[in-house]
Amino acid sequence: MTEQHTPNRRDFVKGAATGAIGGALLGMGAYSYSPSAYSRMPKVERKQADFGACRSVKVTSISETSWFNNAHLVGDIHAAGGLLVDQYSINWPPFGNGKGVANGSYEDGIDSIRKMIPHDLEAAWATQTKLSLHPENPGGYSCLIEVEDLDGSKHKYLLDAGWSYDWMDQSFKREAIDQMLAANEIEALILSHEHFDHFWGFPVVMKYNNKIPTYAHDGFYKEGMQYIKDSGYEGDLKVIEKELTQIRPGMMAIKFNVPIITRVYGEVSLAFNVKDKGLVLISGCNHQGILQMTSTAYEKLKYDNDRFYGIYGGLHISPFEDWDPKYDDLVISLGKWDFEKVGCNHCTGHLTAKKFVEAGYPVIKGTARFRTSSPDYLGNGDTITF
Repeated sequence: MTEQHTPNRRDFVKGAATGAIGGALLGMGAYSYSPSAYSRMPKVERKQADFGACRSVKVTSISETSWFNNAHLVGDIHAAGGLLVDQYSINWPPFGNGKGVANGSYEDGIDSIRKMIPHDLEAAWATQTKLSLHPENPGGYSCLIEVEDLDGSKHKYLLDAGWSYDWMDQSFKREAIDQMLAANEIEALILSHEHFDHFWGFPVVMKYNNKIPTYAHDGFYKEGMQYIKDSGYEGDLKVIEKELTQIRPGMMAIKFNVPIITRVYGEVSLAFNVKDKGLVLISGCNHQGILQMTSTAYEKLKYDNDRFYGIYGGLHISPFEDWDPKYDDLVISLGKWDFEKVGCNHCTGHLTAKKFVEAGYPVIKGTARFRTSSPDYLGNGDTITF
């Protein structure tokens, strides 16, 4: 399998019309990953990269609640023009301009708060609540990943920065992330993709450490790259261009080139080789799909016992709790890999978690704290160790 070509912005716009249906369905997880899909895939030689091993991986869900009202979010997207609309134009905070749905812009939004970020986020968010659609709805996705090396040393990484300045600052303080960032205890921030609920809270990280090494997919648009600068970032931005990028022994970033709803391109997921256990996969949203993520890891990576051990994060099957029978194929496909631990949340959907349990998968449940609506999966403040 050769690495896919990342289209430039012109390529993407040109392809939007012909690929609208396919791209939208893929982004929403509606593509059918039935078991028979595996047999249809071309047989390829496994070229497994040896990326070392770690002793354990612990994940803390800082916030998996990206928004609090599905109807408001979906309604805004539809009113703005549908799934392929530019997310920066919807008029959500922090890029609202007071001109209503579909009339927002990065430039107008950032101009209203440029002088406030990242040092005065309270004032910045208050300004945006007067200019934006449903400013009470944003939450955000972010988790803390702690990797224990074979020698017992531990290393911390932040996956994603959430959305709402207010909610994410509260969530960071709840889990002492603010202190860890200020003390340089977190070694890097990894941005899984450019979506509003994973990236727009970037200034909250900058508030506490604006020099933290940061990884980002090379499919970020000019607005996203400019936002990193406008947020006061002064660190080493590592743009991920290769399919596989080793972060440390036993920790690998996998880049997927895939069109995603609201004009976002590409996602980065993480893989860990836990000694004597096997492979652990961690995703922000997994827009690339379970089939592509697991198959790529199986083909490209070397891991202990040649076994999939655990999975965590958003699996993007029924993010809006709108179950469709076709999603059952996705549930079935997960069973092929025989994970020992399944820690799902965020865009996996509560209905999906229930389906996993019904299928007999080892789902780790949560505590339903801090505005997580159900204990069906790992929620805000919950942890899992692999």
